[in-house]
Amino acid sequence: MSFLTAEWRKLAIANYTIDKSILSAYLPVGTELDLWNDTCYVSLIGFLFKNTKLLGFSIPFHANFEEVNLRFYVKRKEGDIWKRGVVFIKEIVPKFALSVVANTIYNENYETMPMTHSWTETEDDRTVEYRWRCKNEWQSFSVNANKGLSEIAAGSETEFITEHYWGYARYSDKKTNEYEVRHPKWAQYKVNSYHIAVDFGLTYGENFRFLNNEQPISVMLAEGSDISVEGKSVIYKED
Repeated sequence: MSFLTAEWRKLAIANYTIDKSILSAYLPVGTELDLWNDTCYVSLIGFLFKNTKLLGFSIPFHANFEEVNLRFYVKRKEGDIWKRGVVFIKEIVPKFALSVVANTIYNENYETMPMTHSWTETEDDRTVEYRWRCKNEWQSFSVNANKGLSEIAAGSETEFITEHYWGYARYSDKKTNEYEVRHPKWAQYKVNSYHIAVDFGLTYGENFRFLNNEQPISVMLAEGSDISVEGKSVIYKED
């Protein structure tokens, strides 16, 4: 049985370039950075969890909620196969119990903050916005996009960002937690405009304050799908 099942919907994604050396302290043992056209990416992502179940059971008042995270991309070779995954700098959710479970079982970096979201539509477009309050300062990320869905092209930047199916969490210098995230290939909306009002240093730490003065190199809006998070396995550093 999957550890968690849910829907991930309306994923707003802003991608930034980052110096690889900044991420070295966050890199889990057994993984290496996964680059797109020799460029190292970090992504700000906001989305909605819907119909969430833990081990097949719905938890009262914890079925639907927002998440905003900052993540980067890694890969790990197992035999002749490359597993492409993500590492989270921080995952923000509005429910304390969610942080406790994820941090305890997977050693993730969840933090609880007040959050809201809005999805609005006109005849021609849609706007999604995710907001969170960090140390009494509200942060926001919004995307305006066309209403029509389109396929994500094979070999595209959007495919690279959305097609990572493993999660890796650094436990120690000698130990990494690995888990699989299963979902079908997503569709996307064509982005018209975006607005990011985020203090990255306040929210994610001094190593990421430089993003306050950077523009994302791309912004995406994916519809999402049903997903499942599988049980973890442990990777140990080879002596």
